[in-house]
Amino acid sequence: MGIIQKQALKSSVFLLIGFAIGGINILFLFPKLTSLDVNGLTRAFLDVGVVLSMLATLGTVPVIYKFSPFYKLHLKKQDNDLPFVTGIICFIGFIIICIAGFILKDFISRKLGRAPLFAQNFNLVYPLTFFMLIFAWLEAFAWSLKKTVESNFLRETLVRILTTVIILFSWYKIISTQQFINLFCFLYLIPVLILYFILKRTNEFHINFKISKVTARFKNKMFIYGLFVFGATFLNVASRTVDSFVVLGLKGLEATAVFLLGSYLASLMDLPMRSINAIATPVIAESWQQKNYANISSIYQKSTITLLVAALFIFSIVMLNVNNLSFFLGNSYAAVPAIVLIMGIAKIIDLGTGVNGQIIATSSDWKFNFYTNVLLTIIAFPLNFILITKLGIIGGAYATLVSTFIYNLVRYLFIFKKYRWQPYKFAHLMILLVTIIIFYLVHAIPFVLNIYADTICRTFMFCALYVPAILSMNVSDELNITASKLFKSVRLRK
Repeated sequence: MGIIQKQALKSSVFLLIGFAIGGINILFLFPKLTSLDVNGLTRAFLDVGVVLSMLATLGTVPVIYKFSPFYKLHLKKQDNDLPFVTGIICFIGFIIICIAGFILKDFISRKLGRAPLFAQNFNLVYPLTFFMLIFAWLEAFAWSLKKTVESNFLRETLVRILTTVIILFSWYKIISTQQFINLFCFLYLIPVLILYFILKRTNEFHINFKISKVTARFKNKMFIYGLFVFGATFLNVASRTVDSFVVLGLKGLEATAVFLLGSYLASLMDLPMRSINAIATPVIAESWQQKNYANISSIYQKSTITLLVAALFIFSIVMLNVNNLSFFLGNSYAAVPAIVLIMGIAKIIDLGTGVNGQIIATSSDWKFNFYTNVLLTIIAFPLNFILITKLGIIGGAYATLVSTFIYNLVRYLFIFKKYRWQPYKFAHLMILLVTIIIFYLVHAIPFVLNIYADTICRTFMFCALYVPAILSMNVSDELNITASKLFKSVRLRK
C-alpha cells in the first residue's frame, strides 16, 4: 500500500484543487454568469462526451491496463506496439461514432425536442468526444507507467481552470455565447498535448508500427478480454449517466442543469475514489500476475476504510451547507438538497465497498464484471424512465440509489464467495455511528449571521470534531500516517 498511499496523497491534492475550482464553476460562475439552458447544455455535453468517448475506445483502455505488464516484461521499450495497435482501434471507433451520428442525427434531434439548444449544437459533440477519447487512451498508458499524478492534474484540475477562463471571457463579453460553447467543446485539446509530451519524455511510450510477438501471442485473449471489459465499462458509464439523458429528453435543459448540479455535489465524494483507483489498478493487476493474494485482500480491506471515512466526511460537509447553497442560487435550484441527500447515500454505498470493481476487472473472473454491469443496465434504464416520469428529477436520484445498492451488493457477495475476502470490521460501524453523532451535533447549531458565516462555521466545527475523532479511533494506519505527515509538514513550514 506504500506506493498507493504516496501517490494517492499527491493525486488527491490536485483532485481537491480541481474539485474546488469545479465547485466554483458549477456552483457560482455557471448559475450566475450563464443562462440556465447554457448551463444545462455544458453538463449534457460532458455526459454525452464521456459515453461516446468510452464507446469509441472499443475496449482498448482495459486492455492497456491488463496487458501492459506483459509488454514490459517481454519486449524492449522501443518494440512495444501496444500504443500503435490500441491507437488505431480508437481511431476506428471514433469513425464509427461519426458515421452513426450522421445517420441518426435527425432521429436524435426529434428526441431532443425539449432541448433545442442541444440539437442546434449537436455537431460540437464530435470534437469533444475525439479529444476526450485521445486523453483516455493516453491516460491509460500514463497509469501503466505510474504517471497518475500528472494525468489526474490534467483531467481534474487543468480542464476546470480552462473552463473558468472561458466562463470569465464570456462574462466580460470577450467572446460570444456561441464562441463560449465552441471553446468548451475543445477544452481537452491542451491536456491531450501536454500528456502526450509527458509520456514521450519517459522514453517508454513509442509508436512502433511493427506487430510484436506479444501482440501476436495474446491477440485472441486481448480481444476477448477487451470486448467483455469494454462492454462492462460502457454499460457502467451508460447506466450512471442515463439519469441525465432521461432528464434531458423528458424535462429539458433547465431541469438538467438543476439535476446535474445536485449530481455534481454528490460526485465530490468520488474525489478519493478516483485517486485510489488510479494507483490501485496497476498494483492489483501486478498482484494477480504474481499471485500475491494477500496484497489484494489487504488493499481491498484498507480501501473500504479509507473511502468510507472520506465519503462520510465530504457528504457531511455538503449536507450541512447545501441549504445555504440552495438559498444563494434561488428558487430554481430548490430541488438540489433532496437530490444531494439521495445520491450522496448512493455514493457512500459505492465508496464503502472499496476497490471491488478493480479486483474483479483485473482477475481471471473479469467476465463477471461484464455480467454485473449488464445487471446494472437492466435495472437503471427502466427504473430511471419510470421514476423520472412519475417523480420528476428526484426520481433520477432514487433510481441511482436503488441500482447502486444492488450492483455493489452483488459484487461484494461474489468476492466473498469466490475468495472468502471479508473487508468489513467493527471499525466500519463505529465510523458510521461517530459520523452521524457529530453531524447532528453540528447541524443543531443555530443559524449564524448569514449564509457565508454559517457555512464557514459549520464546516470548521465539523472538521474540528470529525478529524480528531477518526484519528483517535485508529481505524486505519494509512490515514493516521498520512495525517501525521501532513501535520509535520505544516510544522516544518512554520
